[in-house]
Amino acid sequence: MRSLDLTIRLEWVAAAAAATVFYKMTGVSWWLFALLILVPDLSMLGYLAGPRIGAIAYNALHILIAPLVLALAGVLFGGPVTTAVALVWIVHIAVDRALGYGLKLSTGFQDTHLGRIGRDRGKLSS
Repeated sequence: MRSLDLTIRLEWVAAAAAATVFYKMTGVSWWLFALLILVPDLSMLGYLAGPRIGAIAYNALHILIAPLVLALAGVLFGGPVTTAVALVWIVHIAVDRALGYGLKLSTGFQDTHLGRIGRDRGKLSS
């Protein structure tokens, strides 16, 4: 792994850690965290309709825009559960990125904006 790759992955680890600390600060039960942490991965069911639809569904739940807006709404409107849900979502995305899982390309699940995942890692040409 190149130095830059490691640095970027460590940034995502730090983001996941920070979001987890902020989650604790909401005072919301850790049961909710456990219940929701893998929910964004249900978007992979979109791949049952093909790689294009799968990529759209997966990416819709794996970009930071929606959980950041949700977290902001939770903070602005005093909704600790809303904020907590957003933070779990952010942790999920950050852990995915730290593990090297990026947003999906329409060519297939293994093809991401970070490169190819799985056994054929590195074979995707940009």
